[in-house]
Amino acid sequence: MIEPTIYELSQPGRIGVTFPEADVPRTSLPREFIRSDIALPELSELDVIRHFTHLSKLNYSIDGGFYPLGSCTMKYNPKINEEVARLPSFAHTHPLQPIASVQGNLHLMYELQERLKEISGFHSISLTPAAGAQGELVGALIIKKYHQENQDPDRVKILIPDSAHGTNPATSSMSGFKVVPLPSDVRGNVDLEALKSECDETLAGLMLTNPNTLGLFDEHVETVIELVHEAGGLVYGDGANLNALLGVLRPGDVGFDVMHFNLHKTFSTPHGGGGPGSGPVGVSENLAEFLPGPIVKIFVEGDEETLPFFGFYTPKYSIGRMKAFYGHFAMHIRAFTYIAMHGPQGMREIAERAVLNANYLMTRVKEDYVLPYDRTCMHEFVVEGAWKEKPGIHALDVSKRLMDYGFHPPTNYFPLIVHEALMIEPTETESKQTLDKFVSAMKGIAIEAAEDPELLQKAPHSTPIRRCDEVKAARDLVLCCWIPED
Repeated sequence: MIEPTIYELSQPGRIGVTFPEADVPRTSLPREFIRSDIALPELSELDVIRHFTHLSKLNYSIDGGFYPLGSCTMKYNPKINEEVARLPSFAHTHPLQPIASVQGNLHLMYELQERLKEISGFHSISLTPAAGAQGELVGALIIKKYHQENQDPDRVKILIPDSAHGTNPATSSMSGFKVVPLPSDVRGNVDLEALKSECDETLAGLMLTNPNTLGLFDEHVETVIELVHEAGGLVYGDGANLNALLGVLRPGDVGFDVMHFNLHKTFSTPHGGGGPGSGPVGVSENLAEFLPGPIVKIFVEGDEETLPFFGFYTPKYSIGRMKAFYGHFAMHIRAFTYIAMHGPQGMREIAERAVLNANYLMTRVKEDYVLPYDRTCMHEFVVEGAWKEKPGIHALDVSKRLMDYGFHPPTNYFPLIVHEALMIEPTETESKQTLDKFVSAMKGIAIEAAEDPELLQKAPHSTPIRRCDEVKAARDLVLCCWIPED
């Protein structure tokens, strides 16, 4: 049954809100404020509550089910994070307040910077970038300015492995670099011979996602970094997959020069529409003066009788301000809470369990699906959602059918180097029981693909909206869900 829209529920004379009697003289609104063409619905409070409660039940969320989106790290967001972010002493502050009145806020930001430095091995951190993509842009701009300050204008080339995140080439191009792709070898690593051929005097840097989008840790990562450094370039680390490395490996220790963090992925701040995002950037010591400001530092050290005094500074060669004020402070609170509650050992356990879950799931799923790179994976893995012996079935069909089993589909058709790719990431927060249910669904779909392919091709069958023409939907947007008949 299709639920009526809020407009169809409208009945003349129904009232949802009763305003108190005015205690000031009434006056007429200017004519330009009065419109008769809006046709607002007339509803009771109960009508409105039931309508929006119903809509909320149609949303798929991490609180409601398994969300195996590869590379997105859709882990559960602990509610303690939300409680702390809503404490009045945090929620009711304003960035324009005098610095002396928000010392607690600055102290938290400083401690988050210090913890991110310890986790990553980088010398300095800026919390200001508004999201991971902007953190990428910061990294590319830092690389560019570093070479400019060193009077090296011929370094115009950024290398991007074909297993990198899709935003890497876009970021490099936006920053004015020439983008050069690098192929992967047969084991899913950066092809070393291809890399060597590009290491010349025009090399500005390499943007390396490690673990990469195949879910694989590059077996030659130290060699890759050494080759780029020997050629005079810098290495940017895409930190989106840091969830696999927490407490085990620090990117700064193996030679990465700059890296962004996705607080919504690794450190459990809300993801996507529950944002906003936050993409802090860490750098090695030689790049510290290029970070965007403002950055929190201690201006007056404290002792047994006094507290330290925190303030902001902007580095000498800063690429400039990337965000209004000081970044998304509420996300900083959530990430700090998450890190503080888990501690160093807890950080390592997060990575270990994420890797364990992914390898368990991969081992079970590869029994029925093609695994193009059959190696121990990190936090995610990629299989093919198609079979030679089952023509007509595609990754999209598998994903649509998963919705009938009650699961959100994994990432589809990425990375591009895998045919009919399904990128699956369980994260550390899912139980073995949930993973087994997902495996059962995947195995069931593999059987259906052979016995009843039309069932997959017309899926989903149990959702409020059935199979859509997604290309048409993207090109021919309908932004209004209801149009009055007259």
